[in-house]
Amino acid sequence: MSGSVADRLAGQHVLLTGVTGFVGEALLHLLLSEVPGVRTSVLVRPKGSITGSERIAKLLEKPVFAGVVEAAGGAERLMADRVAVVEGDLADVPALPAGLDAVVHCAGDVSFDPPVDEGFTTNVVGARDLLDRIDEVRTRQLAESGRDIHYVHVSTAYVAGRRRGHIFEGPVDHEVDLDAELAWGLGQRRLVEARSRDVDILGKERKKAEKEHGRAGLLTAARATEAARKQWVKDELVRIGTERARSLGWTDCYTFTKALGERVVERWALGGGPGGQPRRASIVRPSIIESALERPHVGWIEGFKMAEPLILAYGRGELPEFPAAGDTTIDIVPVDHVVSAIVAVLAHPAEPGEVRYFHVSSGDRNPLTFRVLYDSVRAYFDEHPFTAGDRGAARLPDWRFPGARSVERLLSTSEKAWKVADYVIGHAPRSDRTRDLARKLHQQGRRLEFLRRYLDLYMEYATAELRFSDKQTLALFESLSPEDRETFAFDTSVVDWRHYLMEVHCPAVTAPVRRLDELRALRKKPAPNALRGVGSSGDGVAAFFDMDGTLLSSNVIETYLWVRLRELDSGERLAELGRIAAKVPNLVQAERRSRSEFLRGIYREYEGARLADLDAVVDEHLTSHVLSRLSPDAVRRIRAHRAAGHHTVLITGAIRPLTRPLTPLFDHIEAADLAVDSRGVCTGFLASSPLVGESRAAWMQSYATDNGFDMKASYGYADSHSDLPLLEAVGNPVAVRPDVPLYRHARRSHWDVVDWASPTGSVRALDPASAR
Repeated sequence: MSGSVADRLAGQHVLLTGVTGFVGEALLHLLLSEVPGVRTSVLVRPKGSITGSERIAKLLEKPVFAGVVEAAGGAERLMADRVAVVEGDLADVPALPAGLDAVVHCAGDVSFDPPVDEGFTTNVVGARDLLDRIDEVRTRQLAESGRDIHYVHVSTAYVAGRRRGHIFEGPVDHEVDLDAELAWGLGQRRLVEARSRDVDILGKERKKAEKEHGRAGLLTAARATEAARKQWVKDELVRIGTERARSLGWTDCYTFTKALGERVVERWALGGGPGGQPRRASIVRPSIIESALERPHVGWIEGFKMAEPLILAYGRGELPEFPAAGDTTIDIVPVDHVVSAIVAVLAHPAEPGEVRYFHVSSGDRNPLTFRVLYDSVRAYFDEHPFTAGDRGAARLPDWRFPGARSVERLLSTSEKAWKVADYVIGHAPRSDRTRDLARKLHQQGRRLEFLRRYLDLYMEYATAELRFSDKQTLALFESLSPEDRETFAFDTSVVDWRHYLMEVHCPAVTAPVRRLDELRALRKKPAPNALRGVGSSGDGVAAFFDMDGTLLSSNVIETYLWVRLRELDSGERLAELGRIAAKVPNLVQAERRSRSEFLRGIYREYEGARLADLDAVVDEHLTSHVLSRLSPDAVRRIRAHRAAGHHTVLITGAIRPLTRPLTPLFDHIEAADLAVDSRGVCTGFLASSPLVGESRAAWMQSYATDNGFDMKASYGYADSHSDLPLLEAVGNPVAVRPDVPLYRHARRSHWDVVDWASPTGSVRALDPASAR
């Protein structure tokens, strides 16, 4: 059959998968805009409460589809006439519509390191089940009208694996037992889940969690243990998939399962499956797909692909080296070339029993080396730098291309140094400087995690010595009319890489980042105490506040001395200070083991004191001092909650007499009550167990239930990692001048972190009277 691509596809009904992805969206746009006679059905899975049809309607609202939608008379008309939605996904492929002429399978797991069972499920089982559904329709059509179906499978050029040299367009040469590997891959999760419950693994994770979270409570540590077990399962499934792939000659689980997916297609096309009839199949293998050269518009890209995170990191000055040789080829292809090639393949179907292969790549006829990539990206950022706050333009690293081993050594050394620093900071006394160092170390740790992830992922690709021959793809292109070569361009030899990188790709991938930077610059830099508002309606909302370290720059040892030193003369005060100082090392160790043990050790010091005398000392001598130590930011926040109608609660391990100055600020105060004998003399014990860690959260839940408060709408403020359960119990947690462990958790959890300092001029004295 001769004629243009549009003529050859006129009147055809094509099913597409993966249209909500990068390649699938570009393919749908090209078919709708340049092949007016084609009708599509799209397989789309519902997402939560959003149906597949609603997702496609949302897709067609994107600016790139504006012209197509307008020409069709609106999105509803376009969907009714040319874009039918088949609700479902590859995990459970539904029955396909009748009257199909072709199927293009773009969907798949594009992660380089999926858990092994997920890689097999999506890339192998998904393809197999889709082909089974195609056979159901094909069998009926052949019997009724002789209408056949052309299957186009979008794979990747990197199914070549760890080979070297020229890779020709044909089946990958391997002897892997497809059925055995599939059964193995799908069975790994069950095996790994069982292994994760082994006593040695659980014991290791439990001890680690209890060491880190024991102060917050054993249930908190238990939750951390289970989270660590689940993460171990995921990491182990990724590791197993990678190791199995490399043991068989592939770079990773992604390329391994994509290669096995091709084998499924080959078996099907050559007569495997029901009926044993040969079928039509084409396999399109793109290399690294990046932004569009021309269509739908110059630089069009959806999300971050392979190169974008590295380009952005380099522009920020955060990618000091790369493990490639400068003369190694990186095979990149614009997305519009890929989808143009797919449409051309659609218009030229294979013969029954034939599998045709097409590399959509650039490295054989128009190679781009890492040196040219680096020079072009650097030149772009030299002209259009990212700004680094008040420091001006980000400093760009000078890549020397020292080799993969040198880059690995550099990264490993940095990771070891970071671990040492992390240990030191984690055990340093709490201070503003420690907190600032923890913040900087957190940022450095995230950069190292980024570098490690991408080094591990891309090492194989950066060191690959591959040249993908595209002779069959070029022959297909040259068979097109001059007009179709213009409309469906996919001759990658015409790409000027310096122009593409500096004028097309880098501007496209940096534009959204620059817009975010501009928005941040327009806003005033948030103050350390900037917080989201508390709202205007407080029905059913409570705000829970810790005291020591949160509202006051104090601790229980210090507040004990405030009370105790009042009744001693100068000589006795020195003796008392020495006695308490000698106890501090043991108290610190107790505090690290158990907050309850630590508090009980302090409360023992009140033995023999009269409770009424403690109240009087606070009322007569300490009220002004306590109030002078209150953070003004904290007071403003409490008053904001009260103005909003919220119920304010102070929950503290301090003894109740010390909370008396704060009574006007709170609707309820839950403090430590000292046990007294019949004479009102303190016994050195508590009336009940201290509220610490998980017991605070339990009390809060009970209090909220009894008083009708919605914990998800409520607020919590605390400074210590031992208060993690308190903060996790509410929907609006705020870490206030947190210690290092809580700071790390707050950053990971995206909680608000604020610095409520003591008022200027406040006196930090163990004996308030001596500071007057």
